[in-house]
Amino acid sequence: MESSLVKWISLTSVLWLGCCALAEKKVCQGLSNRLSLLGTRDDHYLSTVKTYSNCTVILENLEITYMEEHRDLSFLRSIQEVGGYVLIALNTAPRIPLDNLRIIRGHTLDVGEFALSVFANYDKPTAKGTKELLLNSLTEILKGGIKIESQQLCNMETIQWYDIVNADNKPRMELSLVSKNPLCKPCDSSCSNGSCWAAGPQNCQTLTKLNCAQQCSRRCKGPSPSDCCNEHCAAGCTGPRPTDCLACRDFQDDGVCKDSCPGLMRYDPNLHQLVPNPLGKYNFGATCVKSCPHNYIVTDHGACVRACSGNTYEVDEGGVRKCANCDGLCPKACNGLGSGNLTHTFSINATNIDSFINCTKINGNIQILHTSIHGDSYTKTPKMDPARLNVFKTVREITGYLWIQTWPKNMTSLSPFENLEIIRGRTKQGDRSLVITTLAIDHLGLRSLKEISDGNVYISQNQNLCYTNKSHWEGLLRSERQIAKVVENADAATCALRNHTCDRKCTEEGCWGPGPDMCLACRDNSRDGSCVNSCNILEGERREVVVNRTCVKCHSECQRIDGSPTCSAPGSGNCTKCAHLQDGLFCVSRCIQGVPGEDGALVRKYPDEKVCKLCHKDCTQE
Repeated sequence: MESSLVKWISLTSVLWLGCCALAEKKVCQGLSNRLSLLGTRDDHYLSTVKTYSNCTVILENLEITYMEEHRDLSFLRSIQEVGGYVLIALNTAPRIPLDNLRIIRGHTLDVGEFALSVFANYDKPTAKGTKELLLNSLTEILKGGIKIESQQLCNMETIQWYDIVNADNKPRMELSLVSKNPLCKPCDSSCSNGSCWAAGPQNCQTLTKLNCAQQCSRRCKGPSPSDCCNEHCAAGCTGPRPTDCLACRDFQDDGVCKDSCPGLMRYDPNLHQLVPNPLGKYNFGATCVKSCPHNYIVTDHGACVRACSGNTYEVDEGGVRKCANCDGLCPKACNGLGSGNLTHTFSINATNIDSFINCTKINGNIQILHTSIHGDSYTKTPKMDPARLNVFKTVREITGYLWIQTWPKNMTSLSPFENLEIIRGRTKQGDRSLVITTLAIDHLGLRSLKEISDGNVYISQNQNLCYTNKSHWEGLLRSERQIAKVVENADAATCALRNHTCDRKCTEEGCWGPGPDMCLACRDNSRDGSCVNSCNILEGERREVVVNRTCVKCHSECQRIDGSPTCSAPGSGNCTKCAHLQDGLFCVSRCIQGVPGEDGALVRKYPDEKVCKLCHKDCTQE
């Protein structure tokens, strides 16, 4: 018993995850790609590295796929908590080093059932595969089951899986644990119950439930009744207090594990009403925060969310994004990939594109890949008529990312997205919120795009693409940590030779494509989004006035005057001369009849030499 207690003390003394440090750690979004290969194997590896490097908390899913034997996977060692599921599949790397992963929350589950899925990590033709899955610190799966196929994995049959999962939820367990790898070595003799993740005393499984005293309701740090963890702890503890937890079951608030975050409102017994709570905090994942991270939406219920729900829409109040009730019908917000009914859908295709008809906002992501246009015989997805992409012409906002790596050959630009104004990047692919690569287009045509709130931009390997450069994109980025990588597109000399240069009406800031309607800014004036040399002040149909270098039409009741301005400003009260009648300061088409005035009396007027005059109060209408 003494040696066992010494072992427990030594293990807990070296564990790095103290709750008090959680607020300082890097929180990352995670992925929902499942078994899809992102580009080449090199591209896929680099994307995975960018997604998870230096992350300690993954809000969504941890997906480790297509990792080959020569890849450096040390970047995985920083990960301590996963909010969704962990998927480890199609790898040949000999070792998956998740040494510090302590808790899988299972907010989302792989195929709706598994918090941990491990399969197909062996390539039979080359006889290469994953031998060691180092989950040395994993002691808690709050929700979901486990799927393990371990033909080449060592020591999986020794693991006490029911010490990790929540058996009360009756999780689905598919455990094929018989290893066929002759190179496997047995667990070290010091391992409790003979359970280990790999050979050596440092790889013994840490038990935090099965070895607990009966007095413990959940986790413990040892077999004694005094070793019980606080009820708010998950994964284990170093002591009995809510500040001693290795992870929090519900929420962590400045190092203290709680079942909820401090409310934004509190009851004032003197005022007999709710007042703002100065100690109130928002829920962000499993952490209580004083303010939501940049680019997230704040709700009145005290949460940081990526999209508004119900009869609400997103508004900006003093630089803070909030959800407000719609006055009547809301602008049409639709689920994008990774959201709602498209949560497990990987790309836009012929089967789902009609769901974006008349959408002005996409809550989620848009991803257009080879299968989007050309279909997929494996999933029986039909080909798509390229013209159907025009459903995106109504879209003004994408809350996640936009990824395009296949495009119809008959389209020279991304014109279906010509009205897109903002990409928020609340979810990203790796660290990127906009990717346009390997297309045959010659210009982008994103003429309305004004902001990329978070995430990086990657415009690459579009051999015919002109009208874009790095400085062009940097003006759209919200923060200094964002970067724009614009490489391997058509060079300046080639673009000049093809006469693919910005219209002379554009400023030096650049443009989105050919013509005066693609300028980032106009040298002179603009009209309806297109640059012009001048406004129709003295001639032309219809006459205009200049407002902030924009041509604005004079009111329809202004009479056109040749040789002098027709109006001084927009509105019927700023005409130089009225086309029909004048009523006080305003030009009108007819005089008012029967409008309620003072004391409820009806006011009537009559025209007299093109001026509306007031009828006497004793006049009657005939």
